[in-house]
Amino acid sequence: MARFLILDDDEDIGSVVQMILQLEGHEAVVLTKADDAIALQRAQPAEVLITDIFMPDKDGLETIQQFRREFPEAKIIAMSGVGDTQRNTYLFSAREVGAAQVLRKPFEKEALLAAVRLVLAARP
Repeated sequence: MARFLILDDDEDIGSVVQMILQLEGHEAVVLTKADDAIALQRAQPAEVLITDIFMPDKDGLETIQQFRREFPEAKIIAMSGVGDTQRNTYLFSAREVGAAQVLRKPFEKEALLAAVRLVLAARP
């Protein structure tokens, strides 16, 4: 199974995603700060980063770009709350800067697992 880093400043969302992934047999670590995720990726690389877009310290788009530069083999899923057109633009931008899949919050368990299956099946 795969190792995941989950980056979301809302610990409840991170914990739910972690639980879903662990029930599927994956290893998942929840972090609330982008710099902590980057440091952990350097020390103990994960196959997949699942990141929120709107974060207080460093937004998800910046984090995705940094992951792409430093860890090009990592697969990335971006997530963001459903809402106005501007938020949808951010999800589009996440794809443009390197996210393989995007999820609009709130999402169902099956949507998360489908995105996970797609990124894990993709060639590096």
